[in-house]
Amino acid sequence: MKDRVLALAGLLQSVRLVQHMANNGHAETRPLAACIGSLFRFDAESTEDVYGGAAELGPGLERVIAQLDGSDRDTAQTRIAMNVMHLERKFMASPATVEEVRKALEEIERQSLHFGPTHPTVLAGLGELYATHISNLGPRVLVQGNPVYLSQATVVGEVRATLLAALRSAVLWRQCGGSYWDLLLSRRAMVETARGLLKA
Repeated sequence: MKDRVLALAGLLQSVRLVQHMANNGHAETRPLAACIGSLFRFDAESTEDVYGGAAELGPGLERVIAQLDGSDRDTAQTRIAMNVMHLERKFMASPATVEEVRKALEEIERQSLHFGPTHPTVLAGLGELYATHISNLGPRVLVQGNPVYLSQATVVGEVRATLLAALRSAVLWRQCGGSYWDLLLSRRAMVETARGLLKA
C-alpha cells in the first residue's frame, strides 16, 4: 500500500505542478525537481528512492488525502490524472515506444546531471520528448489555464515535461499493483497511509 500511495502522490504532485504552470507560468522548484528527477532513476531500489525520499512528495501526499477523502477534491486534477493513467496503458502497450523513451531519457540525463533536473534546457528536452513520442499515442491530456502562459512555447514545453513525469508515476503506480479499483475500494486505507507518511 505504501508504494502505491507514493506513486499516486508522485502523479498528483506532477498534475498539481502542471496546473500551476498553466495558470501562473511557473512552478515551485523543489516539488518539480522530485517529479522530474524520477524520470532519471531507472533502477531505484525502492519507490521512495524514485522521488529522492517520501519527504519530497509532501504536496502530492496532501493531494492524495484531499482527493480521496473528499475534503478538497479538485475535479480538474482528477480528470488530468485519469487521462494520464489511461495514457499509461497506451504507452506500456507499445514496447518500441517505451524503449525509444528510455534511450532518449538516458541522453537527457547527462544534461540533468550537469545542469540540474529543473534547468530550462532539461525541461525543454523532456517536453520535446513528450511531444514526439507520447502525444501521438492518445488520448491527449488537455490542460486548461491562462492563455497568456499556454501560448508561450517555454511554458508548454515545461508542462509537457511535467506530464512526462506524471506518466512515469502512473507506470510506477501500475507496477506497484495499483488499479482503478484501489481508487474506489481502498480510499480509506490510502488516506491513512498518506497521513502516516506525512507525519514520518
